[in-house]
Amino acid sequence: MNLGNCPRCGKLYAVNFREVCPACIKDIDKEYERCATYLRENRGCGIQELSEATEVSYRQITKFIREGRISLIDAPHLAYPCEMCGSFIREGNMCVDCRSKLMKDIGAVNEASATSEQQRLKSGYKIGDKFRKE
Repeated sequence: MNLGNCPRCGKLYAVNFREVCPACIKDIDKEYERCATYLRENRGCGIQELSEATEVSYRQITKFIREGRISLIDAPHLAYPCEMCGSFIREGNMCVDCRSKLMKDIGAVNEASATSEQQRLKSGYKIGDKFRKE
């Protein structure tokens, strides 16, 4: 049986698929119910208003959205921050600008590694070179 400390409350617990202790699972489920109830009554609210009204942390609401427990379809003003720059987005983990910058950086790295591979092949060491020099 695997034991671990709950990252939320610090108590020792038997590790499960939710990665928090059973008491915290109940608290998280209660927080979700408060958020879901508030969103049913106030469809036009933003994440900041939802956090203040339900006393659920901004981070936990974002986690609910990313897990798919809170749908953004019926909440037009609900968005969460990009993991890179913090601008508000409604899908994925990164905004379009950060995603395109990441793709550009990956392309540059791939291009640099391809160039260095070509140079290595051109100036590669051959076994025959050793015998010719001596």
